[in-house]
Amino acid sequence: MAYILSVGKSEPQYEMEQEKVKDLVENLFPLSDREKQRLLPVFDHSLIEKRQFVVEEEWFKQTHGLRARNEIYVNEAYRHALSAIDECLFNPLFLTEKVGVDLIDMIIFVSTTGLATPSIEARLMNARNFREDVKRVPLFGLGCAGGVSGLARAYEFLKAYPAKNVLVINVEFCSLTFQKTDSRKSNFVGTALFGDGVSATLVTGSDSVLREKQKGTVPVIKGTSSRTKKDSIDVMGWDITDTGFEVIFNKSIPHLIKAFWKNHLDHFMQSYNLEADDLPFIVAHPGGKKVLESYQEVLQKNTEAFQASYQVLRDHGNMSSVTVCYVLYEYMKDFPSTGTKSVMAALGPGFSSELMSLEWV
Repeated sequence: MAYILSVGKSEPQYEMEQEKVKDLVENLFPLSDREKQRLLPVFDHSLIEKRQFVVEEEWFKQTHGLRARNEIYVNEAYRHALSAIDECLFNPLFLTEKVGVDLIDMIIFVSTTGLATPSIEARLMNARNFREDVKRVPLFGLGCAGGVSGLARAYEFLKAYPAKNVLVINVEFCSLTFQKTDSRKSNFVGTALFGDGVSATLVTGSDSVLREKQKGTVPVIKGTSSRTKKDSIDVMGWDITDTGFEVIFNKSIPHLIKAFWKNHLDHFMQSYNLEADDLPFIVAHPGGKKVLESYQEVLQKNTEAFQASYQVLRDHGNMSSVTVCYVLYEYMKDFPSTGTKSVMAALGPGFSSELMSLEWV
């Protein structure tokens, strides 16, 4: 088993109300008045009220190449990841005392919105007192599914090494992928949904000395499952061009949730002897309004079971892999009673599904 002891966050400084983003996009996109009338309502129906970005408003009005975008990514990823790490390891909400970075045995770094070699976690090791023998696992390309997948890889490592400790870092700056000359509907929808955010999650094995620092109930990872649908690489992801990342966002996603994801979930629930009624809430990645509504339809749950997902979507938008970690943070800070069960879920490029069984102890 693996214990999730703490989560830290770092929110970019530039916050924009959804209405402001809508006005900006209306003035920037090369669309006819008729196209704008057809597409702009996506901002109003997204349930998003505000989002945070690593760049200010004026940046979106300018033209940027891949190199310029990526330089911002590397610098901001380094800065915000350190902030999230510090909050995670020194968070008095979840820990009785600080956790030294020298006690971390593995760093898993998850991101899909920028590139770096050496990868970002190598740079972070130079800024904090991590040991030189820390194992590094950079994960790229998992998109929104990366929030659960990163924790799943930590769980598998800790099953083999129950005395060890893993730090999972998620960094996503979707704003840096903004393409003001891309008039496709998928880009328009992405612009209405995506935001920036960073999280760090401390996961420990059952024999770790850090369990003594646990404050209140924490979720234990009981098991995980991954599934990738064949011939679905055109559902979501990036086209990497000279100007940066261009979003792939297919309208078939809600249908795939009701078919492909439902099948995956049914098998997963059976494997862990779970029923929908056993789960008072779902730690679900809020990919958007339609995604959450599809989750609800599959599980036959009301919005209350997805309350934190709707809250994070409203306050931050879709931050790709980071988003579900923010949702987990919201449930963890309420310290659910011992024995509370839940499922953590996220979807990503591939088309892929990641599921995780959680129980608070």
